[in-house]
Amino acid sequence: MHIILVSDRMATARSITLTGGHMALMVTSLVAVVLVLSSMFSYLTVRHAAEIRMPFLQELLRTVSLEETGKSRDLLRDSLSTMAVRLGQMQGQLMQLDTLGERLAGLAGVRVVETKKVRTDNPGSGGPLTRPNNLTAGEMGRALDDLARQIEVRSQTLAGLESQLFDERIRKHLLPSARPVADDTRASGFGWRLDPFTGQTAMHEGIDFIAETGTPILAAGAGIVQASEHHPQYGNMIEIDHGNNLVTRYAHASKVFVKLGEFVKRGQKIALVGTTGRSTGPHLHFEVRSDGVAQNPSRFLEKGIPQRMAQR
Repeated sequence: MHIILVSDRMATARSITLTGGHMALMVTSLVAVVLVLSSMFSYLTVRHAAEIRMPFLQELLRTVSLEETGKSRDLLRDSLSTMAVRLGQMQGQLMQLDTLGERLAGLAGVRVVETKKVRTDNPGSGGPLTRPNNLTAGEMGRALDDLARQIEVRSQTLAGLESQLFDERIRKHLLPSARPVADDTRASGFGWRLDPFTGQTAMHEGIDFIAETGTPILAAGAGIVQASEHHPQYGNMIEIDHGNNLVTRYAHASKVFVKLGEFVKRGQKIALVGTTGRSTGPHLHFEVRSDGVAQNPSRFLEKGIPQRMAQR
């Protein structure tokens, strides 16, 4: 770009050539001046408005401050309202867990240590809205802390209930309360009787179940096989250790399917009915021993009978 300067004082005209670099420098300088002036104005008006005593600036700052404060307050109120609704929902769910835990404990027949809590069979709630008041941030924090403590207590309670249920389930599986043969026809029970061989009065330490040869013999409870052998009087015999010094004995079997040290499940087929040993015919001789002392097996088998059948 060429600029020609003409003046009465100059004998000849002067020419100035502006290149692209000159133009860029001029634009940059202009922008810098504008930015500096804007920054100075903003600093002076915002930071020193109170000292300058400019009413319109003070009013402008006050309006902007009130708008920002209002927006922040509205946002905080909406957040607290949302958290309050969620808190109420969580408290309702907590009450449902309480009810569920109590019902499970009742069904399982176990005792749960009671804790201080709201107890209700109906977790629903409602009523007229009277003098509503939103929670403050401090109240919300305290409510959340209280809810966290309640959840921790409930977790410990349910964990204890789970442990008791598991122990109860294990105990039921180990307890020899299942019938060792499908048919419950008994030839003789536990106690004193006339011996079939000598005719003398003798103690019968088990129960004899009448069954045909080859009838499956089932484990009355889960446990470890501690004996699987032939005995002169019991014939082919199996003994299962159910823990707590409780042992069951199955005698006179024609065939045995389990070995020493093997774990057997409740109701598992362990042998077949026979007439080996001191026997007058095919049957299963079944014993229950605690600490080596013979117990009446009927006391254990009755625990395995469904309640509706026991009441008949």
